[in-house]
Amino acid sequence: MNVVLSVPGKFHTFDLARELHARQALVGVYTGYPRFKLQQERLPADKIRSWPWVQTPYMAMMPRKHWLGKRLVHEWEWLTKTTLDAHVARHLPDCDVFVGLSGSALWSGQAARARGARYVCDRGSAHIRVQDNLLREEADRWGIPFDGIDPRVIEREEAEYAEADCITVPSSFSVRSFVQSGVPAHKLRLLPYGVNLSMFQPSGQPHAQRFDVLYVGGMNLNKGIPYLLQAYQRLQHPHKSLTLAGDASVAFIERMKQIGIWSDDIRVLGHVPQSELKVLMSQSHVMVLPSVQDGFGMVLSQAMACGCVVIGSEHTGAQDLFDDGVEGFIVPPRDSDAIAGRLQALADDPDLRMQMSGKALLRVQRAGGWRDYGELAYATYQSLRAG
Repeated sequence: MNVVLSVPGKFHTFDLARELHARQALVGVYTGYPRFKLQQERLPADKIRSWPWVQTPYMAMMPRKHWLGKRLVHEWEWLTKTTLDAHVARHLPDCDVFVGLSGSALWSGQAARARGARYVCDRGSAHIRVQDNLLREEADRWGIPFDGIDPRVIEREEAEYAEADCITVPSSFSVRSFVQSGVPAHKLRLLPYGVNLSMFQPSGQPHAQRFDVLYVGGMNLNKGIPYLLQAYQRLQHPHKSLTLAGDASVAFIERMKQIGIWSDDIRVLGHVPQSELKVLMSQSHVMVLPSVQDGFGMVLSQAMACGCVVIGSEHTGAQDLFDDGVEGFIVPPRDSDAIAGRLQALADDPDLRMQMSGKALLRVQRAGGWRDYGELAYATYQSLRAG
């Protein structure tokens, strides 16, 4: 079986590429990333087809994209997807299965099908309209400006869903969002993501006299951070802390202060390299991912691999990763009371936290990192090719 992949950046696609290459099934992976950014991906050079002419300058402008204005940023993002798609459609090699990240593979998927290959639309989140609706609701609830997802992006993704022979998604939440949006269930395949066990492993212990809460991710409407802030205010512990690691937003923080749910003792780190992130996870008592829309929160499995107990909402893929009350806690989205209750239970019972920590570590290790994901993806593509 011969498989071609396409992705504007890297995401999980390069983890998939390595698994397919190990099974001698990878023809190549197209990406908008420049080659110098891909030297650590452990793939032969001839398997990487870089087309960086639009994505690379966009990446260079990311720290200063607020200078560009929303309209120009949207146009640039649109071009990174459509120009890569057009390039892949023109240069697609012979293959049995073509896998393209949603939003950037409509024309290349059509080209693949015209040549007798199967087209897999790889979607990492909920159905695009469900995502847009959830984010609009969050913006209204918290008074945060949001223009909605670009209508061109929504139209293009829905065209991909219709064109594809199969749509792969990483969580049961994502599956439900597609079915509720009218996509036939038989067209969907559940492929939960893996974790890099060589990178994420226990690297220290939480402080015995403290209770340190961690959040990892960006400050955006997807992530449900206000519910964590509300829960943290209710948490009772003499030496508690909350650390936010990930891209920070001054405007978001100011809005949370205006609402009155931001605490002065919250630590904002900004971006944290993975080599440092594993230490941060290992030394935290719990990591919370309260997302209202998250196809699969890979930070949950990363934290579990470090022995950190996790609390994830039902919209993070938590239900596909661990059992509620065993390796971590699963809470409804937008439920600060549920988060606060689980935090307090862990703070009040150190033995419970230690038991769950050990079980979380074992659960992730049994999955073998990205191995299970690769095996399931390979079997899915084989079945699809066989009709």
